[in-house]
Amino acid sequence: MNMREFLKILESKGQLTRVKRPVDVKYELCTIAKMWNEKPLLFENVKGLSMPVVVNICSTRELVATGLGIRPDEIITRLAKAIENPKKPNVAKTQGYKEVAVDLSQFPVLFHYPLDGGPYISSGVVVASDPELGQNISFHRMMVLGKDKVVLRILPRDFNTFIERGNREFAVCIGNSMQVLISAATSVELGKSELEIANALADTELVEIAGHKVPEAEIVMIMEITGEQHDEGPFLDLTETPDIIRKQPVAKVKKIFIKDKPIYHALLPGGLEHKTLMGMPREPTIMREVNKVCECKDVYVTPGGCSWLHAVISIKKKNPDDGRKAIEAAFKGHKSVKHVWVVDEDIDIHNPQEVEWAMATRFQGDRDIISRREKGSSLDPSSDLDTRMTTKMGFDLTIPGDRDPNDFKKPELPMKLNPKDYLG
Repeated sequence: MNMREFLKILESKGQLTRVKRPVDVKYELCTIAKMWNEKPLLFENVKGLSMPVVVNICSTRELVATGLGIRPDEIITRLAKAIENPKKPNVAKTQGYKEVAVDLSQFPVLFHYPLDGGPYISSGVVVASDPELGQNISFHRMMVLGKDKVVLRILPRDFNTFIERGNREFAVCIGNSMQVLISAATSVELGKSELEIANALADTELVEIAGHKVPEAEIVMIMEITGEQHDEGPFLDLTETPDIIRKQPVAKVKKIFIKDKPIYHALLPGGLEHKTLMGMPREPTIMREVNKVCECKDVYVTPGGCSWLHAVISIKKKNPDDGRKAIEAAFKGHKSVKHVWVVDEDIDIHNPQEVEWAMATRFQGDRDIISRREKGSSLDPSSDLDTRMTTKMGFDLTIPGDRDPNDFKKPELPMKLNPKDYLG
C-alpha cells in the first residue's frame, strides 16, 4: 500500500487524529508532534501553505506492522528474509504526477528547534543510481538554503560512493510507503538494492520520472550535487542532543513533481518515529550475526538507548560461553552499538524490568562483562567527536553454565485462579 492507503487504514481504525487548528511550521507543529509522540497526526491547516502534514506514522512497531500488512512479531523475520532474498521490482506506467515550479517555500518544511541551523527536510529518501552498482536508497537530512538549494548530511557510506563514482544527479522522494521507509533505513552491503529489499517486504512498483526510476511517493524532487560545500547544522539528532556543524555537500533542485493534493510527511528528529526507523532495521542484522555463533531468539534495539546505541538479545543457551559469543557477534551486526545485554529466552527483552531482574540475579561484574575501546557512533555525544572512539561494553545476563538453572527461575503460581472471582 502507498502512504495514502496506509493513512486511510489508520483512520478507519481510529488511529489517525486530524488537527484542524492552524499551526505554524516554525516550532509549533514540531512541538505538538513531540507531545503526541506515539500518535499519527494529520495537520490539515498549515499557516500560509495549502499542503497538509502527517507525522508519527512509524512511531511504534504496531504502526509499522500495519503498514506492512503483518503482525508486530513478524517484523524482524520478514525484514531478515527480505534482506537475504531481495526481489527486483517492476516498473509501472507513470501517472498522477504533475511538474511544479522549483520553489521549496511551497512545501511545509519544518523548523524543528531554535538550535537548528535552519528548516529541514527530514523524511526525504534519496534514490541514487549507478550503471554497475544499481540503485541505492537512503535517508539524508537536508537543510534548506533557498528556494532551489539544500545542504545534505552525507556520511562516507553508499550514497557518498555513488557520488564519488560520478552519479551527481539523484531523486528525493517524500511521502513513501512503509516498506520503502524501512528499507531506506536498512544498512546492507554496497551493490545490494534497498528497493529490491522493499519489494521483497511488500509489492513495490517503480515509476520513471525525469529519467529516474523511483518508488511511488507524494513528492519527487530531482536534485544534483553542485560541488559546493556549506555549513550543515546544528540539528537535533537521534540522541535528542544537538549534532555539530560540518561542511557538507550542496545540491540544487532541478525539477519537482507532485501528486494531486499531496500530503507532506515530516519526520520529527529524535522522536519515536525517527527512533523506530533507525533502530528496528538493525535488529535483523544483529540477529543474523548472533545466529552464526548460537541460537538467537529475539533482538530489541531499545528506545532508551536512542534506538541506536543499546541492544538486548535473547538466546537459547546451549554452551557456557554462548552469552559472550552473542555479545561479540552483536558488535559485528551493528557497529554503532555501544552497550549490549544478552539474556536467556525466558526473559522478555521488551520488558526493561525483566532485563534488570536478570542483571540483578544472574550477573557478576567481575565475570560477565566484555569491554573494549574502539570506533563507535558519531551520534554518541560522549564519544571522541574527532576520532569516534568510545568504550563498548557487553553484559552477559544468562544463567551461569556451572549452576542449576532452576535456582535462577521464578516459580509459577501454585494454583490457576481467576482474580476476578475474588474481587467482587
